[in-house]
Parts: sequence; structure tokens; C-alpha cells
Amino acid sequence: MAWRWVLAAILATLSLSLLGSAYDEFTSDTLINNVVQDPITSRLYVGTVNALYQLDQSLHPEAHTRTGPELDNRQCTPPVTSCEEAVETDNHNKLLLIHPSKDTLIVCGSLYRGICSLRNLSNVEQLLYFSDTKGEKSYVASAEEGVSVVGVMSYYFNKDKGNFTVFLVGGRTAPIIEASAVQSNPFTLRYLHDFRHVFKDEGFVYFLFSRTLGAQDSGTKNFTFISRMCENDHNYYSYTELQLNCSAGNKYNKVQAAYVTLPGEALAKNMSSSGWYGPVGAQDKKGMVTNQKCGAEFLPSPLASRAEFALATDPVFTKKGLMTAVAVAVETENAVAFLGTTLGEVLITKVPVQACHLKTDCQSCVAQKDPYCGWCVLQGKCTRKGDCPRAEDDNTWLWSPNQQCVQIQAFNPPNLSCRKTDYLLFSLQADSCPQFENPDPHLIPVGYLIPIMVLYNCSLGREDCSLCKNADPKYSCVWCANMRSCVYRELCQSQEPAQCPNPKITEIIPRFGPLNGGIVVTIKGSNLGIKKEDIKKVTVAGVDCVHQGDRYSVSTRYSDSPINQGVVEVEVEGDRRGRSEVLFTYRDPIPEKVSPLKGPVAGGTVITISGKHLDTANKNDVIVTVGGTPCELYVFVCDYRLLCETRHSVLPGIKYLSLSLYSNFLCPLLQFIQYAVHKNDTVLLFDSPVVNRSSETQSFRAFLQLDNVIEELNSFEYHPDPFFNELTKNIITETSIIIVTGRGFSKAMTAEEAQAFVGDASCKVTILQDDKLFLEAPSTQPRARSKRQRRDTSSDPLDLTIKFGNGEWVVGSVNYERKYEVPLAIIIPAVIVPMLLFIAVSVYCYRRKSQQAEREYEKVKHQLDHLEESVRDRCKKEFTDLMIEMEDQTNDLSEARIPFLDYKTYTDRVFFLPSKDGDNDVMITGKLDIPEGRKVIVAQALNQFSNLLNSKTFLINFIKTLEGRPDFNARSRVYFASLLTVALHGKLEYYTDIMRSLLLELMEEYVHSKNPKLMLRRSETVVERMLCNWMSICLYQFLRDSAGEPLYKLFKAIKHQVEKGPVDAKMKKAKYTLNDTGLLGDDVEYCVLTLQVLVHGEGPDVTPVKVLNCDTISQVKEKIIEQVYRNLPYSQRPKVDSVALEWRPGSTGQILSDMDLTSQKEGRWKRLNTLAHYNETKKKNALLEDDKVFHLVRPADELDEVKSKRGSLKAKATTKAIAEIYLTRLLSVKGTLQQFVDDFFRSVLCSGAVVPPAVKYFFDFLDEQALKHDNVEEETVHIWKTNSLPMRFWVNILKNPHFIFDVHVTEVVDASLSVIAQTFMDACTKTEHKLSRESPSNKLLYAKEISTYKKMVDDYYKGIKQMVPVSDQDMNTHLAEVSREHTDTLNTQAALHQLYQYASKYYDGIIQSLDEDPAAQSKQLTLRLQQIAAALENKVTDL
Repeated sequence: MAWRWVLAAILATLSLSLLGSAYDEFTSDTLINNVVQDPITSRLYVGTVNALYQLDQSLHPEAHTRTGPELDNRQCTPPVTSCEEAVETDNHNKLLLIHPSKDTLIVCGSLYRGICSLRNLSNVEQLLYFSDTKGEKSYVASAEEGVSVVGVMSYYFNKDKGNFTVFLVGGRTAPIIEASAVQSNPFTLRYLHDFRHVFKDEGFVYFLFSRTLGAQDSGTKNFTFISRMCENDHNYYSYTELQLNCSAGNKYNKVQAAYVTLPGEALAKNMSSSGWYGPVGAQDKKGMVTNQKCGAEFLPSPLASRAEFALATDPVFTKKGLMTAVAVAVETENAVAFLGTTLGEVLITKVPVQACHLKTDCQSCVAQKDPYCGWCVLQGKCTRKGDCPRAEDDNTWLWSPNQQCVQIQAFNPPNLSCRKTDYLLFSLQADSCPQFENPDPHLIPVGYLIPIMVLYNCSLGREDCSLCKNADPKYSCVWCANMRSCVYRELCQSQEPAQCPNPKITEIIPRFGPLNGGIVVTIKGSNLGIKKEDIKKVTVAGVDCVHQGDRYSVSTRYSDSPINQGVVEVEVEGDRRGRSEVLFTYRDPIPEKVSPLKGPVAGGTVITISGKHLDTANKNDVIVTVGGTPCELYVFVCDYRLLCETRHSVLPGIKYLSLSLYSNFLCPLLQFIQYAVHKNDTVLLFDSPVVNRSSETQSFRAFLQLDNVIEELNSFEYHPDPFFNELTKNIITETSIIIVTGRGFSKAMTAEEAQAFVGDASCKVTILQDDKLFLEAPSTQPRARSKRQRRDTSSDPLDLTIKFGNGEWVVGSVNYERKYEVPLAIIIPAVIVPMLLFIAVSVYCYRRKSQQAEREYEKVKHQLDHLEESVRDRCKKEFTDLMIEMEDQTNDLSEARIPFLDYKTYTDRVFFLPSKDGDNDVMITGKLDIPEGRKVIVAQALNQFSNLLNSKTFLINFIKTLEGRPDFNARSRVYFASLLTVALHGKLEYYTDIMRSLLLELMEEYVHSKNPKLMLRRSETVVERMLCNWMSICLYQFLRDSAGEPLYKLFKAIKHQVEKGPVDAKMKKAKYTLNDTGLLGDDVEYCVLTLQVLVHGEGPDVTPVKVLNCDTISQVKEKIIEQVYRNLPYSQRPKVDSVALEWRPGSTGQILSDMDLTSQKEGRWKRLNTLAHYNETKKKNALLEDDKVFHLVRPADELDEVKSKRGSLKAKATTKAIAEIYLTRLLSVKGTLQQFVDDFFRSVLCSGAVVPPAVKYFFDFLDEQALKHDNVEEETVHIWKTNSLPMRFWVNILKNPHFIFDVHVTEVVDASLSVIAQTFMDACTKTEHKLSRESPSNKLLYAKEISTYKKMVDDYYKGIKQMVPVSDQDMNTHLAEVSREHTDTLNTQAALHQLYQYASKYYDGIIQSLDEDPAAQSKQLTLRLQQIAAALENKVTDL
């Protein structure tokens, strides 16, 4: 098999330098290692030693981050926190790789054995992912400075046709290292490799590298190879390589760089004519290659290259020196190679690829044989082809090697006399050139200049419509729309348009301006009008500008004078508008530092001004003065640096430097002075001076001056003034803790320095955080601070004042209420002494307890906030790990990937799974015990019973009769309602009508004789369960389309978080949970293991599975099944008991089980086997059948009998106390799962998205009925809506995700789901829950979020109320469609049969009810029921 690319490879070097460059450049402080460009945004990413830079197209830095030095040692295994040999080590950038589809930049360095990180492609300062705890598989790059690393993005398909993204990396010790692959490299490490290039093409990955045959022969036996393998071949079976020889003796044997490109027409012809490559086209990437797709030619093992089959060629270009880079471009069908050397170590320069303008005549232009440059005949200058008008015409743009310059071959007559004038005839080489045969006038006097003829071209200098229309009328130039060019009138076949096209803006100078405006903005483009009056309006970033008409030039540009960023828009005559592609940004320059600080009076000092945004406006707009003396600006090209030269100053001394933009912006270098307030021999005490306020942190240089001695101190930072929120509590007592919220408190202040006052009384600042202040209220009645306010203001609010240094802020007003006590002097004469003592003690204790309770309440809230703060970082890390590890499961979830249950299974589980028979319920199995001979009769009778149920009179009587019987309990009512839902599913509109009628009666009952707020709270009636089932039917599609995905992600996140830590298989408690009752109260030691799992009978592929060494064998099986069959729904996976787990540590295997002869015993307790158990040598024990079994922790109430009773109680108390310590894990898990919880709540409670029509229809029904009753409050309607939808449906689905998904919900996962469900219920209630130490943990856990969730519920209800109503007709149409789609799949006959069992059980009561109803008598409903009973029960009646 032969491969042929157009591949430029450097095996010898060329020295190329650019001296005196005046182009854009970027200079690095350290050695540049790698440079890559984003093909979409054209940004450059520069990896250097210890730094990473993000540059724009002009090489201006957009972002920068430090990557080193860090503590590390090549002998240390990451993480290096415990490595004593770690020293400060430089970080050499080894690899930069752009992954545009993920908007990430892969960065690999030499630190930590080459571990890579992910950074934001838009801002490299943002680290998206980094982990040094993943082991050897994450050691991607080389830690050696001189070893190059190459990489390419790829993907990997597993056996189930799933895929995930990986990147392939070439390092030193082996041809290919796959960082994310399961298997290690299969090659024997016999060689040293130097990788230089990698690329992908049509399912293959290619590597270009050189190989040294053995370390002992380094530098003497180098060979260059190109290798390839299939992109999806993680076993490397398809690996094949080919040796490349440059020159006959392979003199140039070590590849340095490569570039893959299309050849272009000239190179393709050359390659074809050589006979070595076969026929090559200009657009060919490769020559004749096999048509087999990747995978069809897999070999049993990798195929190495042999020297006799090497592909040899001769060098194209050689020169002394080391060339290390190559790039190839195709220009005018010619391939042009650009070669780079090692000289560019710290400098990146943006230079043009040609210098055509330096050649001023045709001969020198063509002679250089540069494909970029040719002679433009119409313009008479050397240009690129794209810059020459009509360059595609023959003999218009002349380029070597086949074209020549125009020459005059002859003229006639050959001689001219000063006494005789003849006609002149010019004959030019090009046929298209003009010939002057009949000059006018015919007579030309000697010594006097007479124009003979004027030859002109309308299109020259008139590239757009506006310029064309502005031409002198005598030329008869018109804008020809068909030709899109300015031509002579007779040459245009179409009529000239009355107006030109819309303006087009191509350039804005400058692109940045100060916030106050006042500078001149030059807007260049085309069709910008013919005269200055054509300009009607100009806006820059939405701000109107003043048009400077005196600076107007037709079409190409005009000037303008104007806190945002936006486009430039120009409106010209005829209501035509043009918008710029680039943005104009309003911003102010921020000078930060000046160097040097001193200079001679005579001037001439070059001052460097450093800062940000210093390239705002144009150079002419910027004025720099030093003490009022102008400083001449001569370098203005950089965002962060300006250079100016001082002039002669009249007076010496300290001067202030100012930077201004036409006096609209001033940034002086100010000086703030503060005198000492206290001093002695060792201490000088100063108050910080007052400076100009700023919304950003300011850094000032600090100096200490003692007479003529000046000492520079550390820099001093000023932070913005603190911001205070409004007080949430305005009434305080002497025992209150006052909480002040805001931001910026702790930036420059401590609790000891801060002061607070209520009126004139001081408050002690107990805790100072950045966003909170905790104050103790005054113990005595405060007064107003001013005497004027003290007059008769005992009940008026008092100002709460916060003082930070010299700054004072009144953050609000509070009312101080003192708790008065009854004077004891009044009580003593009225009661006897024992009673007095009793009351005194009681009052004292009550007072103490009351004060303590209030303080405890405040402390509990504070401690909860503080606790959340303390685990926030941990939560972020846990959340990041969770998101990364769940990426394969949630990255591209779709309806096909989420295991939704079909409609029948969904309704079976919602309606009947909670029944006493569970999965064996006849409605789920569909099996009826009916003799074969009676099936036809029973079927006919059930159809008659179905018709009877469709009589509203019968059905209402049927339901009321059953509900009137005392033995028809709540469980029976729920089951009956579900049967009725299935039986009437074919006519859901009729079912809805029955439900409405029963609800109206229920509503009348609650409104007039009961508490209305209790309606729909529980399923105490048939209609309440009917409503629940109705909601389940109507919201099934909404679950699949909208809410199902966030619910499934929440379930998977909880499951993943629970299983990442120990789970006690017996006690059903976990280390990571949201439920305090399910929290594992012991610190179990464990570690994560990755098993390589081979499934018998399913091929040789192994699957990596992460488990814990403390997992039981059954738990390990569950995790293996979960991973191996992750693309199958739970019901299709093998069950744990049906598979066996065999451990193969060597050549032999061992079947693992939870209990065997090796199980450990502790007294009469036996521990379930874990993976850690099988990793140790165990003594075989006899298996006792009566032993008690435990997994991780033995129950606290099952202590060994050998302990004393007293000791047992003590042990119990200790166990409980220790368990409280682990409650902080609840916060950690909560923070990790918070995003998933919020996403689910938003999907359910967002009225701005799609709202199911059933919800709007039913909520309007409740609102309508509430208006008909005077005693129904708004809060009551809120409760009705909550009871009907969130409580009745969403809580049920949230607690039972297996109702909608084909999944298995374990007890530990169910415990966490219950906490979230309880939070959802709390969010839907109007009741405020006051927190205390006795409050349930789940309420404390979500105490901060509950107010947000309550607002979401309120907004949801309000949003639905404002929606367009759903009519009865629309609702019935929707219900009929649901009936048509799904009724045939349900067990309708089984439902009718079960319903009749109730009719049979309460037969007499139903008959009596029908006989007493005139409407039933008129329809003969009693007779119809008797006929059905006779048929179904096979008995003779008196009919």
C-alpha cells in the first residue's frame, strides 16, 4: 500500500530573519514553546515557559495566566503535596490543542508529569478542568524540556455504538499514547521517538516522527517515519508505518516540521510529470490509495516498516542552519513555502507575505518571480492580483515566468523634424492597446503644447456607485447595475439606478473612544453619499454623532464627533442605512504606572506610561502634560503602554503627570498626604488619607517622609466603599442580634476597627464578613444622636449607623423595644415570701430561657450560613467532578437515550403499582381467571357494563353508594378510581365531565361545612384520585418533551453522588446523601478501584468500571451491570442474582460472593464480603446459619451481649454524638446537586415555557369557582392549585422516577429524593417555617433557597392566570386525541371486570340507590344492571 500526500517536511534548515520590522508584534518574557490559532476567531494562543497568552488578530493580549513555576519534582507522583523533594520548577508548555466544538483549549505542561488542563477558549484565565489525582492515565505530555509533543482531537466508539471524545498524543517513548484509552500501549519500548506532526484524514490518524535506534546510539541512527492507524482502533491493530528517506544516502534523517496542504496547479503538474506520484490534481490531498475504509484492513498486530521499502526522494531546497517550522500557501495556483528557524524564541511578529510595493517598474516586479506580486498594467504599479482591477483580463496583471512587460516595438515616422509635422502612429505589442492614427487638430505648431486626445477609464478610481455618480458629467460615466461597475454610458445595457445601494462601512478609526466622547471618528466605506448633505444621521454604539461636514470626502470616508459597545450606523439620503461589521467601544484609558519618576529640567526624558486601554482614540486626540508642560507623544500603538518625551521645564520640583483626551478625560498622577496622629521612637500611627472614590480597587505607592528623608513603603490598596442593603428587621430588643448585609465589608476593615451605633448607643461588632455584619443590640435604651431629634421621640425610629474609619453610613432605622418586667416591690407586699421566691425564680428562668432562645435562633441561622460558606469550595469541586464524570451520560441526551416508559407501563405504575399486590396486580399482568367456555359471554357482559358506566346517572349513583359504605376505605377508593380511569379512557372528555361534577359537589361541601383549605389535600374521595390520574394522563407528553430530561439528570446525579462513597448494604445508609436519617454515621475508610471487566460471550473488549473496595460483591455486580449495559433500560438488563463475578488476579479465577467460608466473624456477627476482603489472605471459617449479618456498620441497638447494660447505653450515646459530626456531608451533597435541583424546579415551574393545556384549563376552573364563593380567599385558591398539581402529581413523580423511566430506585437514592420532594412541597405552601435546633435537617438544608422557590411558585401561578384561556372545545379535542392514541394499549376489559367486583360486592346498595332516583328509573338502569349481573355471575334471576 502506498501513501502520497502533498507533504512539506523540513529535514534541513534555513536561516530567515526579519530586521527592523515595524509591524504588529508580541514579546514574551520567557521562551515561547507553542503557538496555535483558532480558525474561527483568528485568535492566537501562545504557550511559553510559565505563562499562557491569548492574543487578538493584531497580537494585542486579551488574556494572560501564569502556569508556573510551581512546586514539583520529576520523581514525585502527583499530587505533590506530600513530596518532600518538591522544589520550584518551571512549567514548559508542551502542547496547545483547540477543541472548538467544546469551546475549550487543551493545555499540557511539563509539570506534574505532563498532566493537561482545559481552559475557556474565550478567556484562558478561566480554568475549566484540572485534576492531579487520576493516576498514570492522565500523564499525557513529557516532563523533559527538549521533547516535543503533538496531539489531535479524536473520538472513540464503544461496542454499543456510543462515542466519546478523546485526544491522541504522540510522545517520546512510543509511537502513540492514547490519554483516555482503557488499554496501555501494546508496543515494546525499544526506541526513542521525536514526534513532530500529527493529522487526521478520512478516518485515519497520521503521525510524522523520527526514531533513534536505542538510547546508546542516540544521534547516530536516526530514521524518519510516517505512520497511520484507524481512528477508532483502540487496540492499535491497524498501526502501519513507512520509512521516509530524504536524499539517496538518507543524509537528512531527522524530521523537524511538516505541513499538509493542497498542491495547487503548478506543483500538481510538476509532481505528475516526475512520474513518481502518478497523476496528481490541484485539489488532491493524496494520490492513488486503496478504497478500503478504515477497519477493513485491520491486521493481527501492528505492521512495522522495513528499510528496503522506504519511500525516498531528493531534497528540494537545502541551506546551512536549523529550520524548525514550515507553512505552505497556494497563491495564483503556485505552492509557496515559508520556512522558520529557531531565532524566534520570545518574539511573535505579524508581517505581510509580500513586499510588492518596493518594486517600482514592471521589469523588477516580474523578475522577482513572486507568485504574490505582479505588474498591474491599468494602475502602473506592482500589486497582488486581488488588488489589481480587472486582473482576470488578459495582459492586465503580468506575472512571471511566462508573461512579459509591454514594450513599444516601432513608431512611424522614424524621424521628426522641427520644421515638418506628420501624423504619429504608435503600434504596441498588446492588441488591446489604443492606436492614435488621426490626431486632432491636424496641425501642431512647434513650441506650443496642444492636447491631442484624452484617454480615460470610468472605473479607475470609481469603485462604487457614489464615486461614479460624483464624476464630471462630461465623461458620461454611469453606474451599471448589471456589471456592478462604473462604465461609459454606451457600454451599459441597463438603465442607471436612481439611487446607489445601501452604504457599506469597512473601517472605523479609531475603534475605541472615551466615555465622555469629544473625539473624531473616521468612518470609511463605500456608497456613503455624493455630497456632505447626503449624510442624514450617524450613530456610534447607539449614541448620536455630530457630522463634521468639512472633513467629508465622497463615498470613501467622513469624520464624526460623538457607555457602551456597538456598531456604527450611517443613514444617507433616500433612507438608506449601513451598519459596520466591527464594533466601536466606549471606554476610558486607565493609566497605572509611570517610569521613570525623575528627569532633568532640560527635558528629553522618555516617560513610559503603563496601564490599560491606552490606545483609546487617535494619537492626535491624546495630550500628555507633566506639570503643565507638554510631553510629546511618539509611541501610540499599544493597549498597555504609551511613550512620550518631556520638554524643557521652567521650574524644577515635583510635577503631576496628566493624560487627557481633548480635555474630556483626565487621569492625573495625584498625591494624597496624611500626617501622623501618634508617634514615638518605634511606632508611627497614621490614618489612611482620603482619596478620590472609585468603583474599582486602586493601588497607590506609599512613601514615608521625615524631613528630607523619603522612604518608599509597600503599595497601599484602596477598595471601593462598602455597599449596604436595606435592613430586613426593623424592631430590636436588648437581646437581639442585628444582621447587616451588603458587600465589600471585609476588604479593608476588621471587626475590631468597625464601629456601629443605634442612636447614640454603641453596638458591639461580633462578626465581620465580606457580605454580613453581626451586631449585638445595646443593653440600654438608646437616644437620638442629635439633641434636636431627642425631643419627645421615645417611640421614633433610631438611625443604625456603621462607621468604617472616617466613613459613616446610615443603613436604616430601627425601633428599640425594651422588655419591661413587673417591679418586685409591687409583688412583695401582695404575696407571701415562699410564693415570692417561687415567682422570682420562675421569672428569672423564663427570662433567661427566652433570651437564650432568641440568641440561639439567631445563632442557628448564622451557623447555617457559615457552615454553607465553609463547604462552598468543596461543593464546587464535587460539582465539577460530577459534571465531568456524568458528561457521557448527559452530554447528548435525547428522548431516544432517556429510558422513558411507554404510555401503558407509565399508567400501570402510576395507577396500580402502589396497590397491595404491586407488580402482581391483575391490571399490570392483564390476566383474568375466566373459564374458556365463559369468555365470550363475559366479554359481551363487560361491554354492556361499559355502556352502563357511560350513563352519568348510573356512574354518579355507583360512586356515591360506594363512598357511603364504611368498609370502602381509602385504599379501595384509590384503586376504584384508577380502575374507572382505565375503563373510561376511551372517552376522556366524558371522564372529565364526571370529575368536574363530583368536584363541584366536593367544593360545596368544603366551602360551607368544612375548612376550604383542606380540599384536595389527600385522596380521601374517589374524585380526588380521579383528579390525580387525570393530571397524570394529561402531563405524560409534557414529561417526555420538557420536564423528563432535567428529572432524569437529577436522578442520575443523585445516584452517581450516592454511589461514589460507601453505602451500607444492610442498613441502607450512605456517606453521601441528603437525608440525615440515611447518613452513614461512621467514617469508613475506602478507596476507588477501576476494574477491567470482561463479559463472557460478548467479545474480547473489556469495560472499565469504577467501584469501591468496601463494596459488597452484589454492589460490585450492580455497578458492573450499570456500566456494561448503560445503553439498555433497566428492565432489559440482567439481574444481579443471575450473573456470577469471577476474579482473575493471575492465571486462575475465583468466584466472588457476599457470603462464603472465608467471611469474617465478629462475635455472633458476620460481615458481608467486600473487594477489600478478597484482597487479603483469609482463614476459612465454618459457616453458621444463625449468625447475624452486617456490612459496614453494626446497628447501634444490637451491641454484643458481653457488654454491660450501662456500657451499652454509653456506647449508644457516643455513637449518636459522633453521627452528628457527619451532618456537614449533607451540605456538601446539597451544594453538588444544587444545579440539577434548580434545573428541575425551573422546568416544572416556568410559565414562560410550554404549559400543558390541562393545567391552564383546571386552574381556570378553580379560579372560576372561587369567585362564586365569598369566603374563598386568594390563599385558599393557591392551596387548591398546589394540592391539585404539585402535591398530587409532581411530588409523586419526583419521589418515584421509576413511574416514568425504566430505572431502579434504591433505598438510599429514594431517601435523597424524598428530601427534594419535601423541599418542593414546602415551596408550594404559604406557611412560613421558623427554624430552630429542633427543625428537621432537610428544612435547615434548603432554608436559604426556599424563599426563591416560593417566588417561583407564585410567579408560575400568576403567569398561568395571565395566559389565554383554554376552551372546553379545545380541551375536549386534546383529550379525544389522547384517547385515540393510547386506549387500545390499556387493559380495559380487566378494568371493567375489576369494577364489576365492586358492583357485585355492594349490589344491594346500588340497586336501592337506582330505585330511589327518578332519572335512573326512567332509563331502566336497575334492569340493565340486573341483566349484566346475571350474565357475569352465571346465575338465574327473576327477570
